[in-house]
Amino acid sequence: MAERRLGLIMHGVTGRMGYNQHLVRSVLAIREQGGIVLANGDRLLLDPILVGRDREKIQRLADRHGIARWTTDLDAALASPDDQLFFDAGTTQMRAELLSRAIDAGKHVYCEKPVSDDLDSAVALAKKAKSAGIRHGVVQDKLFLPGLLKIRMLKDAGFFGRILSVRGEFGYWVFEGDWGQPAQRPSWNYRKADGGGIILDMLCHWRYVLDNLFGEVKAVSCLGATHIPSRVDEHGRTYTADADDAAYATFELEGGIVAHINSSWDVRVRRDDLVTFQVDGTHGSAVAGLHKCFTQHRVNTPKPVWNPDQPQTIEFFDNWEEVPGNVPADNGFKAQWEMFLRHVADDAPWPYGLEQGAKGVQLAMLGLQSWKERRWLDVPALGI
Repeated sequence: MAERRLGLIMHGVTGRMGYNQHLVRSVLAIREQGGIVLANGDRLLLDPILVGRDREKIQRLADRHGIARWTTDLDAALASPDDQLFFDAGTTQMRAELLSRAIDAGKHVYCEKPVSDDLDSAVALAKKAKSAGIRHGVVQDKLFLPGLLKIRMLKDAGFFGRILSVRGEFGYWVFEGDWGQPAQRPSWNYRKADGGGIILDMLCHWRYVLDNLFGEVKAVSCLGATHIPSRVDEHGRTYTADADDAAYATFELEGGIVAHINSSWDVRVRRDDLVTFQVDGTHGSAVAGLHKCFTQHRVNTPKPVWNPDQPQTIEFFDNWEEVPGNVPADNGFKAQWEMFLRHVADDAPWPYGLEQGAKGVQLAMLGLQSWKERRWLDVPALGI
């Protein structure tokens, strides 16, 4: 068995997602387990170099985790033949340009979503990657959540019969920051000029979830809202929050399935998890959160009767069974990293290229347009 080194340029790892999920729980976790074993028995070892503008932050991260290489010179990192893969988890507004530069330098590319804040750039980027012949991928982390993996298993097993509808609830209360409770999300999320807004952020996620689990999205109707117009930033300064902080979207899927997903940073949680999906079919229904999934088959479905004059006698939660976690699930980000690395090093199958990222941007842009024009919009094929 031989060892193969993969030099990895990591940009944007000082942010919350880039640091926690991609650097610590994915790349460093893979490194700590001794890399990944390829199909021929070789072991692929990762050698990351951290890249960022803030020298002190980057050096501090590198020292904390025993990473030998770091730099503030992105041009030099891209020019180096020692590194074959570029990863970006920085700002959405910079992403398309950074990925384009990496492709020009002959690097394979992997990135967070959205891949861009405009559709033309996202489509052009996907076409450029395809023309260059490099490996490319976009994070689609929610497909790897244990709860949604159980939904996929149920669907593949024919549990639902004919799927009728999907209902999603996502979100939690993000504190305004004005009375001693610091906000859980960065302030740029709530400013249009900085690429903020929940529609751009979350409809990219819902596109790949719906497309891959239930059916291609054919049309969308979306209502956005800026429920809280003023917030306090990380430095204690009040600012105008002009980006949408809630979205109420309905989707028509292939096969006549109707999906509706509420996304909000202004909702207090009284449900099983921060995100839940209920799938209703002719033979059965399921409700999944991040980890757990509960089912109700048609033979276990109770027979309620509407009677506003009497207290409800049915304990509705008691008629659901939990799907056992017979197959352990790894961290979803790490699982997708390993899948992409095998695609790069081993030519393993990979369905989540930049064209999928462009589809996510497309749905977000149509969602914003639908809100502005207050109408349903078809979702055409991109032809990438």
